[in-house]
Amino acid sequence: MSGAKIFLCGAVVAVLSCFFVQFAGAQITDPSEVTALKAIRNSLIDPFNELKNWDSGDPCTSEWTGITCYNSTLSDGYLHVQELQLLKRNLSGNLSPELGQLSYMKILDFMWNKINGSIPKEIGNITALELLLVNGNQLSGPLPEELGYLPNLNRIQIDQNHISGPVPKSFANLNKTKHFHMNNNSISGQIPSELSRLPELLHLLLDNNNLTGSLPPELSRFPKLLILQLDNNNFSGSSIPASYGNMAQLLKLSLRNCSLQGAVPDLSRIQQLGYLDLSQNRLTGSIPSSRLSDNITTIDLSNNLLSGSIPSSFSDLPHLQRLSLENNKLNGSVPSTIWENVTLTGNESLILDFQNNSLANITSALNPPANVTLLLYGNPVCANANQLNIVEFCQPQIVQAPGGSTNSKISCPPCPTDLDYENNPLYPIPCFCSVPLALGYRLKSPGFSDFRPYEHSFEEYLTSGLLLYLYQLEIVSFLWEEGPRLRMYLKLFPNATLFNASEVRRIQDMFTGWLIPDSDIFGPYELLNFTLGSYGPVISNASRSGLGTGAMVGIVLGAVAGAATLSAVITMLILRRHSKYRLVPKKRTLSRIPVKIDGVKDFTFEEMALATNNFSSSTQVGQGGYGKVYRGVLADGTVVAIKRAQQGSLQGSKEFFTEIELLSRLHHRNLVSLIGYCDEEDEQMLVYEFMANGSLRDHLSARCKEPLKFSMRLRIALGSARGILYLHTEADPPIFHRDIKATNILLDSKFIAKVADFGLSRLAPVPDTEGTVPAHVSTVVKGTPGYLDPEYFLTHKLTDKSDVYSLGVVFLELLTGMHPISHGKNIVREVTTAYQSGMMFSVIDSLMGSYPSECIEKFVSLALRCCQDETDARPSMAEVFREVENIWRMTPEVDVTPSESTATDAGKTVTPPSSSLAAGNPYVSSDVSGSNLLSGAIPTITPR
Repeated sequence: MSGAKIFLCGAVVAVLSCFFVQFAGAQITDPSEVTALKAIRNSLIDPFNELKNWDSGDPCTSEWTGITCYNSTLSDGYLHVQELQLLKRNLSGNLSPELGQLSYMKILDFMWNKINGSIPKEIGNITALELLLVNGNQLSGPLPEELGYLPNLNRIQIDQNHISGPVPKSFANLNKTKHFHMNNNSISGQIPSELSRLPELLHLLLDNNNLTGSLPPELSRFPKLLILQLDNNNFSGSSIPASYGNMAQLLKLSLRNCSLQGAVPDLSRIQQLGYLDLSQNRLTGSIPSSRLSDNITTIDLSNNLLSGSIPSSFSDLPHLQRLSLENNKLNGSVPSTIWENVTLTGNESLILDFQNNSLANITSALNPPANVTLLLYGNPVCANANQLNIVEFCQPQIVQAPGGSTNSKISCPPCPTDLDYENNPLYPIPCFCSVPLALGYRLKSPGFSDFRPYEHSFEEYLTSGLLLYLYQLEIVSFLWEEGPRLRMYLKLFPNATLFNASEVRRIQDMFTGWLIPDSDIFGPYELLNFTLGSYGPVISNASRSGLGTGAMVGIVLGAVAGAATLSAVITMLILRRHSKYRLVPKKRTLSRIPVKIDGVKDFTFEEMALATNNFSSSTQVGQGGYGKVYRGVLADGTVVAIKRAQQGSLQGSKEFFTEIELLSRLHHRNLVSLIGYCDEEDEQMLVYEFMANGSLRDHLSARCKEPLKFSMRLRIALGSARGILYLHTEADPPIFHRDIKATNILLDSKFIAKVADFGLSRLAPVPDTEGTVPAHVSTVVKGTPGYLDPEYFLTHKLTDKSDVYSLGVVFLELLTGMHPISHGKNIVREVTTAYQSGMMFSVIDSLMGSYPSECIEKFVSLALRCCQDETDARPSMAEVFREVENIWRMTPEVDVTPSESTATDAGKTVTPPSSSLAAGNPYVSSDVSGSNLLSGAIPTITPR
């Protein structure tokens, strides 16, 4: 190398050395925040050593427990703490004033610990703070005025502590705050009328405190308030302002046991009101006769001094669950109209508690339905209970809101014991063992008195908010607590055997970040505990700092970089200065499983990079759990599909090798061909023939521009069955695929179906020493939920009939367009129910257009026989292929020797019957052109 080049290299080395040193210094936590965190640690008592890793390393780069940092440095060059989440860690001690130095923090969470002392005023310095969560501790002292100047605060939860003193007037400055949860403390003084200026407030929960004075009429000015809950305070001598009837958005008004006087205001203008509790006050006068909202579930006016009759406006309230008027001075007759026009179904019920009033008459015979509870004890009318035949209604009772378990267990074989496996009682296939997450969950202000009618709605609300399926949630139990609040014990089951670490973190963040949308009927919630169980070590060791791999490498390089290392890097770059692609090929290493198989090409990483333009996003054509799929063009012009695993995954090297080894010796027109592979350090890729028309699932989607017609679907079924039949009977030795599904049936440019993805495949049993072939392979259950053979689930015995079951599900997808599992519904059950009830055609995919009904009937029957729970009840793959071929042959005017090299089909078509087999099968006319032949259209003949 010339002197000039040496000088240039030296200069570059010097510059890069400075860069790496500076870069390394930047990727650390702000030193002032490190100091603050250590002070916070020292102020806490940690009996179970939950914060043991706070004693060494950098908070952001060493993954300190509960610490989440920003994904990149800010303008000052340091990393900063974004979240401090220490939910239920058995911590005691005090909150350190140094918390105020975490000025970039958005979430401060110390919920459900045993921390005492006061809330530091320095928290008011954290201008980025959005969630202040310290509920469920032993905090005392007043609320700092400084908290009222947090410009981004969304939620303040200080409930269930011992906080005293008044609500600071400065809280009226919290213009972004939506949730004030300050219940169950010792807060005193009057509610500041200035709070009514808050433009975004949704929930004001100040119940169970020592508030006094008058109820401010100004609270009616809240523009968005949904819940006003002030129970168990002492507004002695105050009345309920009439202006509260103008709170148009209000969903819940709860002023129980507040020493209120005066009249019940007219609340009929609150069109969304669902829950009204004014009980245990000293309210007088009559009950307003105007009708309340149709959304009302609960009206509790008990334990007051109300007089007059029970108004007829309480009749015909469609969602009413409880009307409590006991312990008043109401007179007149018992109004049977309240229940006469109410329709209650299922587990819906209505409680009418009129005990201890002055009701002296009945207007007609009292005969409420079984799910209406009528309580009349303590009324004059009960003096003649025997003559009036109302003895059953005159017994003293205290009606409690029901609780208990919601799902019954089924008898299943025991699950493995190495992890916290459980049977998911709601999984579409019985006795599926997986590891759930357990959590304690509480509705803080529900808008109903009886949860049972809302159970399914709650399941839909929570699973949709968490982006889970209905069957992944089990409500183990629910219990009403003082408040009233509804406490639940929930389990969340994975869609496979385990949640991965990122999914657990996502779910936890959804709860702790309050990212689940609010619900009008269920109100605000709180997370009581989030039990990781078997996931604990996985999550605690997983990085939550958000630092990329490059940042971590930068830190290491910055620390160890020297002139020799940098010179080597520069030399390499100079030698490759003419390369079109700046991505350096990985160093070749020995495969973790030796892969050298004749007939399959071994590609280099650089060849793969060249074929995909450096794995450009523009070449990506798919993505799955293993990684991404790219469309590539090899040096000889061959178009290929390259499946690139996420580093270190590809479902494991064993499956990588399995697919190569199997596909290298499988050659059939209905199986995807393997062209080659790449197995270099930390990179594993499989190279297949390119399938221009993607997967079968792509073409069953409602978003598909040209839906598949019946004849094309039948061709795909025939090709798929032929490919699997080859695996079972002609491959040597035979093979069980073990993961047949619509996404693993690919379509080439001529719509020829080809079975793909052999990573989970197993060789069929071989004859033993006596020449007997075992009927099954004993193996760990693997596959895709919705396609898995139930008997394989239960026994771990894999057979050829396991593939038959999976293909039967694919056939049902072809017929209906449905997913195997969708919104808690299982395709096998749905089609079976429709078939048995004579409504088979109601589930046939409307996008398919016209079809021959007789062929549909036979195809449905075959698919359901493939999906029988018992192995012996299913046909063999040879029988499946033969029956599909017969259906093909009986399709009117179809080519009886279908060619897989063309896409021309013919036959009669019929308009889909509207409801049942009895609806008939009139034929309709249709023209045939080249375009609709490819879509599977079939010409018509004269109606018979």
